[in-house]
Amino acid sequence: MPLPNGCSINTDESGDTEVLLGKEAVPPRCCSARLSLAVLMFLGISVVYGLRVNLSVAMVAMVNVTDPDGTTNTTADPACPLPAGPENSSRALQQPEGTPQFPWDSETQGWLLGAFFFGYLCTQIPGGYLAGHYGGKIFLGMGVFGTAVLTLLTPLAAGWGSRWLFALRALEGFGEGVTFPAMMAMWTRWAPPLERSFLISLSAAGGSFGACLALPLTSYICEQLGWPAVFYLCGCAGCLWFVFWCILVSDDPRTHRRISEQERDYIINSIGAQGEGHGWSLPLVSMGLSVPLWTIIVTQMCSNWSFYTLLTSLPTYMNDILHFDLQSNGFLSALPYLCSVPVSLLSGVAADWLIMRQVFSITNVRKIFTFTGLLLPALFLIAVCYAGCSHILTVTFFTLSTSLGGTSSAGVYVNQIDIAPRYAGFLLGITNTFGTIPGVVAPIVTGYFTEDHTMAGWRKVFWVAAGINIGGAVIYTIFGTGKIQAWAVEEEEEEEEEEERAVGPS
Repeated sequence: MPLPNGCSINTDESGDTEVLLGKEAVPPRCCSARLSLAVLMFLGISVVYGLRVNLSVAMVAMVNVTDPDGTTNTTADPACPLPAGPENSSRALQQPEGTPQFPWDSETQGWLLGAFFFGYLCTQIPGGYLAGHYGGKIFLGMGVFGTAVLTLLTPLAAGWGSRWLFALRALEGFGEGVTFPAMMAMWTRWAPPLERSFLISLSAAGGSFGACLALPLTSYICEQLGWPAVFYLCGCAGCLWFVFWCILVSDDPRTHRRISEQERDYIINSIGAQGEGHGWSLPLVSMGLSVPLWTIIVTQMCSNWSFYTLLTSLPTYMNDILHFDLQSNGFLSALPYLCSVPVSLLSGVAADWLIMRQVFSITNVRKIFTFTGLLLPALFLIAVCYAGCSHILTVTFFTLSTSLGGTSSAGVYVNQIDIAPRYAGFLLGITNTFGTIPGVVAPIVTGYFTEDHTMAGWRKVFWVAAGINIGGAVIYTIFGTGKIQAWAVEEEEEEEEEEERAVGPS
């Protein structure tokens, strides 16, 4: 049915949704309310990723290199030669006098790095459900703010013992779990279909940018101010962002105070009824039997295994195997995430262009970007296994692996809003819950594989991650789709019929 202002939403023969808009109906994206929302989300996601990964680098500074018995926690024969002379500072980190350190072994560190995700698992689905019904502003905002406040307590919890720190990190994950489902629920109401790939990719790119910023800054702060300052500064940054979020953001274009009338009409008309919040009841049985939804779930789990493996363990590899000093460690660990930001953004632009020009269907676009975003990173992870102790090759392969993984941001990570726009926040809660399981398991598995700090142990880590990535690429290529599902439009059709009966014949 034609929509006002020359906008229409159509379905082609394959079932992929296509949105046809007259060029005169599309307001400029630059300085628009929707772009401002994407930038604020980008900054918010940057903050939460900084809060999530700061422990990965700070752990190197928090752990004493000698255990209570006076023996080192590393092997007698290092996997790679130690740098000669004063450059070998990876073994003798200098922090301000009196900075506490702890005798945590590799297994304990793995549990602490994975603790965040135990809490993160619990709030994804309820967060997506409530955000889809009420709107995502309050849930995304409070998710960031709550995590930031808890981060301020990290030095206190660490001083009390590893169990207290484990509990605190799990609580941080509990608070942060609502953020991504809330983000997707907001884009259900804000993202015009022809701009979904770019806007969602820009928002999600904050994760890579946050990791990129947090890793080197954490290293620098640890050496200059001591590791406790890392958590105080990161927590304050989250609280500051929350102030701007509350002032500048609205749940819906209809209630935004600074949006132009042209942009408001464009967003509302291009999204149509799918931009409204869902009711209390959900088609849970149909969702549970949906092959496209399970395809997204499995693919995200596969992709996240390698992502979380590197996110939590790359600084440890740089320190234990390649013997980089802490500042170099932070910068080089951040480099892959720095490169993935432009790759994610360009992928979003390219995906929207391919859909708008009808070069490929939505299904094929999502498959192309997902396949490349999983297969290519896997190949470069395998290459790391054979780079040996070459610093240049290892850093290059890590950078290529992580940055090329950014192409999947325009693939499987947008797919929930393709198959069921109205329920996108709730679906992201489901897929992210399953996708977080690797965040819990991967650091623990890495800890077991690398207990002796050998190159052979780390090769197992990278081979497992690469194999899982390849499996995800194959599964999505076979079963993935961009078609809106029948169960996602049934409620909308019922509402339209009720409205027509209420109005009566014209």
